[in-house]
Amino acid sequence: MSSILIKSATIVNENRQFVADVLVKDGFIERIDHQINSKAGKVIDAGGLYLFPGCIDDQVHFREPGLTHKANIFTESRAAVAGGITSFMEMPNTVPNTLTQALLEDKYRIASQTSLANYSFYMGASNDNLDEVLQTNTADVCGIKVFMGSSTGNMLVDNPNTLENIFAQSPMLVAAHCEDEATIKSNLEHYKQLLGENIPVSIHPKIRSEEACYLSSSMAVELAKKHNTRLHILHISTEKETHLFDNTMPLKDKRITAEACIHHLWFTDEDYDTKGNLIKWNPAVKTEHDRDGILKAVLDGRIDVIATDHAPHTLEEKSLPYLQAPSGGPLVQHALPAMLELHHEGKISLEQIAEKMAHNVAACFQVEKRGFIREGYWADLVLVDLNAPWKVSTDNILYKCKWSPFEGTTFQSKIAATLVSGNVVWENGKLIEGNNGKRLNFTR
Repeated sequence: MSSILIKSATIVNENRQFVADVLVKDGFIERIDHQINSKAGKVIDAGGLYLFPGCIDDQVHFREPGLTHKANIFTESRAAVAGGITSFMEMPNTVPNTLTQALLEDKYRIASQTSLANYSFYMGASNDNLDEVLQTNTADVCGIKVFMGSSTGNMLVDNPNTLENIFAQSPMLVAAHCEDEATIKSNLEHYKQLLGENIPVSIHPKIRSEEACYLSSSMAVELAKKHNTRLHILHISTEKETHLFDNTMPLKDKRITAEACIHHLWFTDEDYDTKGNLIKWNPAVKTEHDRDGILKAVLDGRIDVIATDHAPHTLEEKSLPYLQAPSGGPLVQHALPAMLELHHEGKISLEQIAEKMAHNVAACFQVEKRGFIREGYWADLVLVDLNAPWKVSTDNILYKCKWSPFEGTTFQSKIAATLVSGNVVWENGKLIEGNNGKRLNFTR
């Protein structure tokens, strides 16, 4: 690998900002100093730009194998690095579901050949694969995924004995999708009787309700406390749930952590009128009170990380009536710009963005030598121009599905360059192919 010297960047890292040079060599950050005069194969003038640790997205659905008409690992990792996400952790509800160690390793094989970002994949849990789950290697797999509520795919774990055993015996972090299935089914039946088959998408947060989320999240927390499980609850969507989590201890000591997603920090139920199924997610986008409460919990430390739940579908699929349209949407290309927009609005600091999208994800999952701008760490880095407005349009959307819920939005900040494991993969609006990301390792 050739060396890279980044000059005069404003570094945003570990709760401070400072101007410095960064020397990258053989994939790693070799030196951080106010003035570095070493020769390098490539020099990047970063004067006026902000250098962040690369974002680590702990929840994406890249749809490969089996659903590649929607997306694949290459196309979505391309969009990710264009958006400043240098590492991702991908979910098991592909086709076939990732429920065996052989199927899990097959996804790693595909990623090693095609992913432009660093990668890890969750081992999926079902009602009857505990033996496979317990074989998962804690050193090079991010976690175990449990769907405690049905979503895209058919991986609902609703057997109480199975849940007890997973929480009691899991050798590693358990990441949970929490929505109570019985409550959702009851709500859906109520609205079908009331409105027939023509239910509008605005009813989605009433079907997948606050009660459904809280019942399931609180049960997961109780199970984790009972068994001392390392639990990470994904995509918190209600203000009520935020009070399940603690901010009185350092992150390194927490056994129960939580994640907020971009769409729950940006949209509200008022947006269904204009966005329709494009913002249909599970759990649902809910009220302004919920959105603001989630942000408050992010800022005060009850919620530890920010992710995307990137889950693309085709526009044709999203154009179906509410009951047939799948839940989920593409977000990796626009997640960091969206959070930087909230910074411009005075809602979150740059240091907090770096903390929630990089530092804390690395800490939660114990990612080895990533998530921070430190000498000796992998050079996963993102250069941002905070004053370069651009408008999201079909011409600049890189997702395979070619749409975004942010289409028409003008962001004030642009990703100027992205380095993945010491290689420049995105620069000045262009993808630079030739180097793939690496499999993430974990210090457990």
